[in-house]
Amino acid sequence: MKSIQYRPKGVCAIQITYDLDDENKIHNLRFTGGCNGNLKAIGKLLEGQDAKTAADILRGNDCGGRGTSCADQLARSLDEQLA
Repeated sequence: MKSIQYRPKGVCAIQITYDLDDENKIHNLRFTGGCNGNLKAIGKLLEGQDAKTAADILRGNDCGGRGTSCADQLARSLDEQLA
């Protein structure tokens, strides 16, 4: 199991942490800061899900015209880990 800590840019969350198992499944996803309820829900929805599939779904999601969002920042982090 690989543990990742990612510092998102341009969003309210200040850190994203999660684990990837040997099959690139997401576990223990947590956001620090940001919209607490929504981000907890994302963590629950993505538990055990394939990282590439999750990144493909979340990539490009925009929050308030920022050009990114917490979900998009998670996708960017997942992309980095899968590269």
